[in-house]
Amino acid sequence: MNDAEENAAGQDALGVNAGPPGLDLDRLADHLRAAGLARGPLSAELITGGKSNLTYVVGDADTRFVVRRPPLGHVLATAHDMSREYRVMSALQDTPVPVPRTFHLCQDAEVIGAPFYVMEYVEGGQPPINPALAHQLVDVLAALHSIGPDGVGLGDFGRPEGFLERQVSRWKRQLDASRSREVEGIDDLFARLSKSVPRSGEPAIVHGDFKLGNTLVADDRIMAVLDWEMSTLGDPLTDLALFLLYGDFNQLDSENEGESPPADELAAHYAEASGRDISRLGWYIGLACFKLAVIAEGIHFRFTQGLTVGEGFAEVGEQVAPLVARGLEEV
Repeated sequence: MNDAEENAAGQDALGVNAGPPGLDLDRLADHLRAAGLARGPLSAELITGGKSNLTYVVGDADTRFVVRRPPLGHVLATAHDMSREYRVMSALQDTPVPVPRTFHLCQDAEVIGAPFYVMEYVEGGQPPINPALAHQLVDVLAALHSIGPDGVGLGDFGRPEGFLERQVSRWKRQLDASRSREVEGIDDLFARLSKSVPRSGEPAIVHGDFKLGNTLVADDRIMAVLDWEMSTLGDPLTDLALFLLYGDFNQLDSENEGESPPADELAAHYAEASGRDISRLGWYIGLACFKLAVIAEGIHFRFTQGLTVGEGFAEVGEQVAPLVARGLEEV
């Protein structure tokens, strides 16, 4: 019996189906029936592996779809905004960037305890990286950055002016909100980033966490780009730097295990595909190190408070120090 079947069978004597953590299936079923998206009782399975928003495969007798909600417990300001993620995926439906179809957004936290949205279930997985797939990811990223925000209704999706300065200060605030221990060098990295901010080029739609692990792949083709919770309008080189950093730090993204081309090869591919100047890429990689270090520290904080769901959280805190060291090398 799989997790979804266990959830469906696990109703108590009163007929209450609690579902997996963070998802009240009875209340969700009532809400989705009213919205015309479900008919009978629901079963659900938590998709493990993510360290941020919670993702469930949900279905009734006829249909299968995906529900996304914020994590349980400690949530930092501006993070885990369901409406932003829903809006950007809806806007990109008919563009060269593959995304799941979106069906429903609920901002009423009373339904399941937090805002959530419903999207299409897309078949696919996350195979090990290979050179062809790595270059395909770069092409998808360049395609995303070529889309004019105004043309897809996202002209007001962010404030590109001062984007890099705000990124540096934002992640410092996030760090301060999650401090539970001393991290050597992390404040020095922040100071170096603050003193040497590059001048941004043409702004673009930025994914914010672009990597193989946030895609679905089938038959060596990228079927969908997922996890748009950090998307905005800003400097697209932040996406490129983060993607390259994930490739260098395989332990941060287990799906990156495999054979990937060198980072400079992928960076050159992006520069050719996008026409963008990448001469200050080192600074952007330093920012990516700072961002991932802060995110990892936040996850570590939630883990120490017993507020994480699923496996793989215990070692996340160990990733912070090497990220900070790499960032100090780059900036």
